[in-house]
Amino acid sequence: MLARIPRDGINRNMLKLCLFAATDIGLRRSENEDSYAILPDQGMLAVADGMGGAAAGEVASRIFTDTALEAFSTPRSTEDETVARVQETFRLANDRIRGYASGNPRFTDMGCTAEVMAFYGDQFILGHVGDSRVYLLRRGRLKQLTRDHSLVQEQIEQGLVTSEQARTHSLRNVILRAVGTSESLAVDILRGKGLPGDILLLSSDGLHDMIRDEQICDIVASQNGIQAKAAQLVEAARSAGGYDNITVALCEVLAAE
Repeated sequence: MLARIPRDGINRNMLKLCLFAATDIGLRRSENEDSYAILPDQGMLAVADGMGGAAAGEVASRIFTDTALEAFSTPRSTEDETVARVQETFRLANDRIRGYASGNPRFTDMGCTAEVMAFYGDQFILGHVGDSRVYLLRRGRLKQLTRDHSLVQEQIEQGLVTSEQARTHSLRNVILRAVGTSESLAVDILRGKGLPGDILLLSSDGLHDMIRDEQICDIVASQNGIQAKAAQLVEAARSAGGYDNITVALCEVLAAE
C-alpha cells in the first residue's frame, strides 16, 4: 500500500511548494528498507534506501530520515544555514548509523543511499550520496541532477559499458558511496533555482531501475496532481516487475497566489 503525507505549501519569494511522498514494498521484497521524510513548512524532502540485510537497511534508512527531520525542525535564516543543515544531516546520520552498527554485530554492514533537498527562498540545496536520484522536470524536459555513486556509472563514464548495458549489468547494484559505511563521508552538494512549473523528484532505485527516464518524464509531466503522479510512478515500477522497494518524493513549484 502507498504511504502518504498530505500536500502542503511554503510561500517565500513568490514561490509556493507542494510536497508529497509515497513508498511501496514492491513485489519481491519481504521488508521495506526505504524511508522518506517531508516537512512542507520547511520546504524539505528526504529519501533514503537502506542496505545491509535483515532489518539493518530499514534501521539505517530510518535513522537518516529521522535525522533530516531533526535538522530541519526549525526555520532557517540564511541560505548558508540551509547548506549547513544539509551537511549536518549526512554527518550526524553517518555517525549514528555507525554507532548503532558498533553495538549490534549483526548489523555491521548497514548503511543507506540518501537524498536531502531543502528550499530557501527560490533556491534549493541538494545533498546526495549513493544511487538514489533527484530529477528536475522543467518545461516538459526531465533532467537527472545527481550522479550515481556506483560501479556501473564509473564504467559508463570510462566507455566500458553503455547506459543500456548498465541497466542489466551483473554489478549494477555495487554502490561506491553510502551513509554509514565508512568513518568519513563525501557528500555531493548541489545548488539550483526553482522556477514556477518545475517539478522535482527524489527516488530510490526501485523506481528508476524498473522504468526508463522517458516513462518517468511522461508521468511527471502529465496534468495530474502530484498525489496521482506519485501513485502512477509506484504502479509503473510494480508493473515492470517491482523487484525492489519503491519510494518517490515530489515537489511542485508554483507561483505564489
